Amino acid sequence: MPDLDPQPQPDPRAAQPGPTTDRQPDPPAGTPLRPAGDPASPGGPASPGGDPPAGATASFGATASGGAAQAQDSPAAGDRFAHRPPGYPSALVWLRAGIVRDWRGVLGAFLATWFYVPLALVAAVWGGLALGLYGLVAGGTQSDESVPALLRDAPLVGPLLEAFVARSGGVVGGFAGFALGALVGFLAVLVLPWRNAFDEPANLFTGLAGMVVAAGLVGLFYTVGRVLLEPWLLGVSGARPLSRREAERLRPLLSDCAARLGLPGEPRLLIEDDPVLANARAYARHVVVSTAVLDCTDEEIAALLSHELVHWRTGDEVTSAFIRGVGLPLVLVHALPAWLMRRFPHPATDFVVFLFFWPVLLTMRYVVLPCHRRDVRAAEYRADAGAVLAGHREGMRSMLERRRSFETGRSGWDEAVCATHPPSELRLDRLDRPVPDPMTDRAATARGLDELFGGTTTAAAVGSRRALLLVGALVLVSCLGGGLTTAQWAFFRPQAAVGDYFAALADHDGPEALDQLTPDVRAALGDSGQLARMVAAKDYRPPTDVSVTGVERDGDEAVATVAYTLAGRKLTAELPLRRDDSAVLGLFHRWHIAAAPATLTLPGGPAPLTVNGVPAPTGAEETGVAVPLLPGAYTVAGESTALSETAPRVVYVVPGQQSVSGAELTPTLRPEAQAAAEQSVRSYLDGCAAQAVATPQGCPFRYYTGGSPVKKIAWKITRYPTIELTLTGPATARVSTSYESQGSAQATGSTVGYFGTTPFTENETFGVSGVLSVVDGTLTFQPGDD
Repeated sequence: MPDLDPQPQPDPRAAQPGPTTDRQPDPPAGTPLRPAGDPASPGGPASPGGDPPAGATASFGATASGGAAQAQDSPAAGDRFAHRPPGYPSALVWLRAGIVRDWRGVLGAFLATWFYVPLALVAAVWGGLALGLYGLVAGGTQSDESVPALLRDAPLVGPLLEAFVARSGGVVGGFAGFALGALVGFLAVLVLPWRNAFDEPANLFTGLAGMVVAAGLVGLFYTVGRVLLEPWLLGVSGARPLSRREAERLRPLLSDCAARLGLPGEPRLLIEDDPVLANARAYARHVVVSTAVLDCTDEEIAALLSHELVHWRTGDEVTSAFIRGVGLPLVLVHALPAWLMRRFPHPATDFVVFLFFWPVLLTMRYVVLPCHRRDVRAAEYRADAGAVLAGHREGMRSMLERRRSFETGRSGWDEAVCATHPPSELRLDRLDRPVPDPMTDRAATARGLDELFGGTTTAAAVGSRRALLLVGALVLVSCLGGGLTTAQWAFFRPQAAVGDYFAALADHDGPEALDQLTPDVRAALGDSGQLARMVAAKDYRPPTDVSVTGVERDGDEAVATVAYTLAGRKLTAELPLRRDDSAVLGLFHRWHIAAAPATLTLPGGPAPLTVNGVPAPTGAEETGVAVPLLPGAYTVAGESTALSETAPRVVYVVPGQQSVSGAELTPTLRPEAQAAAEQSVRSYLDGCAAQAVATPQGCPFRYYTGGSPVKKIAWKITRYPTIELTLTGPATARVSTSYESQGSAQATGSTVGYFGTTPFTENETFGVSGVLSVVDGTLTFQPGDD
């Protein structure tokens, strides 16, 4: 990046050399310009005059006092960072060096702002008051119950302990409750925004990384904006260019101080109208002094300008601006109470403002500024040392003894930062440390200046190392991010979940296919072992030629359009998907299919059907049983017994289908079952005929004697009935006899009456009814009503 420092342009009006430092130019008659102060100071040993230190060019004095002074008011066209400090290879290095210098201040602003510390303080106070009040009441009313019975009954100790608890229980409970409530309230605000990230460390990491990036970008944009808009902002705040007489007084001093500090350039010098308070402030590209400075001596002015030149050279304002940018929301809120207290300085105003804004004021005072104080104090000591190396020890001593600090801010933030300056007595102690005399020991002075600006004159090298580290970190993060993105694209897209689902079906891997379903769907299935066995069976035929033709995503939900082939037909279906809340390795969120398996309703009964050879669960005959099925083709078959047989049927389940029909199985009677049934019935009738009684037990025929005793009766089946079978289930059938197919039985014997024994022969017709069932693989007839 090219150097953006403006090149000094010769001033056509500067026909004579600039004013010397041992005599100030006489103002025109009637000029109301303030006196230079002590008339002896310009010519004294510590006056701004004298030779520049080693390292400054011989021609610099004339250039700085003449052409350079004019050039700073007319920067080169397109030079947006004109009047930035020298010693940096580019504006980027300058900004970066200031931004990364005070990491403690940046950390304090980041934690206080982005972790909602003011809200945490509010929650801590209210939580402490609530639990403190509860502890006060509970401790005063329930203190007796807090003493164990063993201690209460102890002699001497028990009464003393009870007395102490009774009189101090409320106070102790109140303090304990306040401490506990304050801690809980404070931590609640810090922890609650991260409640969804504790189960996933990656979410916590990415959330923190996002906050850091956001804070860094806000701070960077704010800093660059402040630097670019600094001339306009200073103009709005009241700073103006120097008049001719003010320039004749101040610019030679500024040029001489810059030369003594070995600076080949100067910031633009502005002034604000304040005839009371002698004030100076160094910005990123400007130094602003108040008109009250003109009442000071040249030595005091030179000391003040040397001090501010060191601030300008080391980029202290860039550091402060970046910290303000990182904590910008907090700084903006803090600006209102600071303005009110500055605009209406009264104890009542301060009390009311503190009453409403105490969380912000305390956070700024006890969190942000303490973290920033170390860098601010180091910068003040460094700027004082620069004034001493420039030969203005006495002027700096005079300014510090006269005032606590000559640097005050226009805003609440500036005033708060200025409040972190070192005490004046400590700064005066530093001024007494021995330093080389710039007039006699120029080499030592040059070394002192190198040490003074060592942290920034080598900013290019340090910046380069940090830049390399930053670039390396960015490359590492990019590679890591690219690898993670590739892994996410390859394995954790909705398409990947659909592909894994159908790949598992193609491999007959039921458990793996079920793992691709959402946890709630898997939980609703219950025991999925039976479904896995149906998929693993050889009769299962999965969809083939599967391809995802499109995915429509809406947040954590998506719908995939799938093309596939089933039973020789090319079909399409839509599958809903859902993204997991939990993450794999804390980084990757899987997608799962949110479609429940289709439901196949099978008839219930004691004899279950089979799906791909796997027995289906049994259920009531009235309601049947529901069997879940994954996409594919299934063979449903009934039970084959000695009585009946059921022809299998194939059902097809398409992806996303909710219910399946077409499994109405009807058992048919085996041809050989009729003969076996007739044989079983004949055996039953033969058993009946073997009974030599008028009424055989459990038999379909009997002999009616009319009340006469029967003697020596015998039965003979003269014609067996022809039975009819009606299936009532795979293993049961109803046995019946039509009227035309009835059988007959002949009964022979004699009856005993009043007239002796009377022989008889009687034919009885009968039918057979009952149930024919399969028992241990054999058809068994059981008589009875159907």
